[in-house]
Amino acid sequence: MRRIHLIGICGTGMGSLAGLLVDAGYQVSGSDTAFYSPMGDQLKGLNIPLKTGFDPKNLEPKPDLVIIGNVCTKENPEVKETLAQNIATMSLPQALQEFFLKNKKTLVVAGTHGKTTTSTLLAWILTNAGLDPGFMIGGVGLNLGKSYQLGKGEYFVVEGDEYDSAFFDKGPKFAHYKPFGAILTSIEWDHVDIYPTFDKMVTAFEKFLATLSGKSTLLAWADSPKITELTHVHQYPLFRYGFRHGDYTAQDISHSPDGTSFLLCQGDQRIPLFSTMTGLANLENTLAVVGLCHQLGLSWEQIREGLKTFKGIKRRQEIKGVVKGVSVIDDFAHHPTAVKRTIEALKEKFLGQRLTVVFEPRSNTSRRKAHYEEYLRAFDGANRVIIASLFKPEKIPQEERLDTAKLADDLMKRGVEAFAIDGTDFIVEFLVRGIGPSEVVACLSNGDFDNIHQKLLDKLEKRKIYPDRKQVRSIKVKT
Repeated sequence: MRRIHLIGICGTGMGSLAGLLVDAGYQVSGSDTAFYSPMGDQLKGLNIPLKTGFDPKNLEPKPDLVIIGNVCTKENPEVKETLAQNIATMSLPQALQEFFLKNKKTLVVAGTHGKTTTSTLLAWILTNAGLDPGFMIGGVGLNLGKSYQLGKGEYFVVEGDEYDSAFFDKGPKFAHYKPFGAILTSIEWDHVDIYPTFDKMVTAFEKFLATLSGKSTLLAWADSPKITELTHVHQYPLFRYGFRHGDYTAQDISHSPDGTSFLLCQGDQRIPLFSTMTGLANLENTLAVVGLCHQLGLSWEQIREGLKTFKGIKRRQEIKGVVKGVSVIDDFAHHPTAVKRTIEALKEKFLGQRLTVVFEPRSNTSRRKAHYEEYLRAFDGANRVIIASLFKPEKIPQEERLDTAKLADDLMKRGVEAFAIDGTDFIVEFLVRGIGPSEVVACLSNGDFDNIHQKLLDKLEKRKIYPDRKQVRSIKVKT
């Protein structure tokens, strides 16, 4: 088996898998509807033949195996042709397990929130310690330079996704992996398109925990009642981490724009550590990684050195540019809890600066009104909020859609200055007319957001920034 074709190759997981396959010596090709940054850039750098759009002709010459992404249905023309030609197929997690995990000690990071940050930090600390791990992560670490690596060491870090594997492989991706070690960061209701209730989603995490053997080490978030309930009875080595109680806790926490200092408490030991990340959510992630690395046998000095040299991740509080004192941030946050915690972290990092949050409801969950009340509270820490129009609203049943104008109105009633504006060009124009120096604009979306970050930076270059902002009081701007 040498020729492998990936349908839906530009997804974060599929793109990383493609890179692993190329490095392993396979001939890889792929197709997708578009090739957005950063994954699109990564794929183009690998010189993989890429086809825009799905077409049976993309299967020429005939591949030995087709890996089908979870965005594809059985009605996809390439999928239909694959099945008609009786070409072997796999889902992403099936392929990852078969080609790369069978002979490794797999370290799986699972949870509703913090998976990418936690798995990237784990991969970096192991790399910095000279252990040369393999990894496949849904983001690009700034130290690592990419989202995947074969690695020659014994460990392989995987970001464990709770979403469906494929239309023919129903069930969460992380149920395919056989963890040597694992982290469980959180369990909250998400992916409402496939988990109509919270209980349905909990079932997925129960399946993940069932994959742990008696020798699998689990680091679990101690301050989550649901995680505590699910792990109350267990046959695997369990260690808890948290702020109030656990096997690994943090005390004497001190925040600054440069990061977070804290005292790591483990048994009778008190270890002073510094993380380059801000926000309590990132401190939770750090505690998880510190605990697992300690259980794997890394020294405190190896852990300390990895933490203080960590540079972060693309699309996680990433500074895209600073023009005339205005910082433009890109972040992947879309679940209300992630939005809230991202705002909290940015307020710590940019102390005293005015924060404008521009939010695009793009994910299957954020485009729905299921978390309406949670979104109202999520934006409380921002000085100003702009809600963009729903991405492809026609994909969401009308009765389930989030009403962005109502959300902006209700945020205003809570004392948060908020606007619902359709179209990125109108949003950018609105921003530059009312922006001031030393202001931070954070653009939150799980997609490319129509390249709003660069559009804003380009516009700022051409405009004069006035210290006295003239506030616009329009609630709704239509294209």
